[in-house]
Amino acid sequence: MTALQVDLASPVPVYEQIRSQVAALVAVGGLHPGDRLPASRDLARDLGIAVGTVQRAYRELEASGVVTSRRRVGTVVAEPPAGGLRGGSEPGGEPQHPADGPTSDAGGLVDEARGFVAHAREQGLSDEAVLALVRGALLPEQRGG
Repeated sequence: MTALQVDLASPVPVYEQIRSQVAALVAVGGLHPGDRLPASRDLARDLGIAVGTVQRAYRELEASGVVTSRRRVGTVVAEPPAGGLRGGSEPGGEPQHPADGPTSDAGGLVDEARGFVAHAREQGLSDEAVLALVRGALLPEQRGG
């Protein structure tokens, strides 16, 4: 698995940093159904944080259907639900199972998103500014609905 990073000085809670990074890795195909996540204790030790923080991130990922926890196997990326994309999203604004789109290639959206990020960085925008743009574009009044 690609190394996760946390910023202890960030106003974003550490469990949320972990949750969003794992969800993003699933969304862009960096993690696939069946891939095993590090054990809570191992990840906590590697990141220098409390085990409970990692466990909370994993619980939230499981509640949103991104991962499943199995005895003797650990936490693994969940299979996308049968029937393709889910229409809804969780309160955080992410798809209920981020792998739904890229699994079917999502019409090249991952490549387009990477292109958008590269262009935004060329323009001097920070990652936070890029995310703010996307969040703004997701607002109902911006979608014409």
